[in-house]
Amino acid sequence: MGTGDDDAIIKRVMAEQLQGHETRKELFIELERLLARPVVSFFTSFVFPVMIEDTDADMLEAVLEKKDVSRGLALMISSPGGSGLTAERIINICRKHSGTGEYWAIVPSKAKSAASVICFGASKIMMGATSELGPVGPQLAISEKGIAKWFSLHNIVQSYDNLFAKAVKETGHLEPYLQQLANYDEREIAEFRMAIKLSEDIATKSLASGMMRGITEEKIREDIIVFLEPEFTLSHGRPIYADEAIKKCGLKVDQIGLKDGTWEPIYELYVRSNHFVSTIASKCIESATDSFAAKVTEHEP
Repeated sequence: MGTGDDDAIIKRVMAEQLQGHETRKELFIELERLLARPVVSFFTSFVFPVMIEDTDADMLEAVLEKKDVSRGLALMISSPGGSGLTAERIINICRKHSGTGEYWAIVPSKAKSAASVICFGASKIMMGATSELGPVGPQLAISEKGIAKWFSLHNIVQSYDNLFAKAVKETGHLEPYLQQLANYDEREIAEFRMAIKLSEDIATKSLASGMMRGITEEKIREDIIVFLEPEFTLSHGRPIYADEAIKKCGLKVDQIGLKDGTWEPIYELYVRSNHFVSTIASKCIESATDSFAAKVTEHEP
């Protein structure tokens, strides 16, 4: 016959095996003590083919509805990105629910693309020495032989414009240019232009109404150009570290030293949560008291 202690041990072992919420709960409590405000985590997988989408905003709001965020909140985020419109919605949700009208963003490792935009909406971003933000320009996924390849909309539009300009200047043989231009749909190019403008508008307005309040949107766009145009990073996945975000872009970033007492619980919560969304679930939004997770579906590897 098992004792009560035996049962408790079994429960702890099972929780560890399944990476249950209980394995992370105390880390939230410790971080809330250190930061003097509630902490909510938002993780989407870098392993499974998922992205930030509207259902994530709904889950986040469900968590915030149950929290006392009268003192503000800190959102720990780890994600490869997704919908820019959802990022804008998440910014609004965090601000409207927060008693202070603002929130902090904690980047324990990587907050890329739309996740970087969510960080733009914060009053400040907390980053470690190895934490990464990334370009926010929209991408297009094209499937070739079952493999998704991502292309920058900015580069697609630019290549179209370059070809068109060469064709206009050509006084002789136009056929090579016309053949190449036939690969483009002008209606799609118009949509791509609008998507680029939308991405820039969300990024600049989020900063203008938050950590860069008082600066014109034109100046903000100039300051954060490295996030907007691919010619600066050369790759959508290339990291933008804290130093560049501060010195070149003017973002408000608190750099947390790797030996700082705050970093240890941040890093452990990241390791545990990242493992959870790399094995058991594909997404996870949690606080000290609540946990919403999207389970891995059959079509995900």
